[in-house]
Amino acid sequence: MSEELAARIIGVIAKARKIPIESVTIDSTFDELKIDSLDGINIVFALESEFDLNIPDEAAQTIRTVRAMVDGIEQLLAAKAAKAGGA
Repeated sequence: MSEELAARIIGVIAKARKIPIESVTIDSTFDELKIDSLDGINIVFALESEFDLNIPDEAAQTIRTVRAMVDGIEQLLAAKAAKAGGA
């Protein structure tokens, strides 16, 4: 997992939730951060914009931790890079 990627995602989550970035860690759960389903939707939109990705709805609904979000974004970025490289 890229620390730079994790830091960018943590920054997006903190900004979307309007909470101090220091309160978000890679091991934070959405429950701990008081992220409800509406917040989650806003975070997904913000991440899609930040990384120019499309996060599948079914994947977004199963994510409950910052680490899972970072892992998912990392996989989507890798798939996007592989597709771009193969095109």
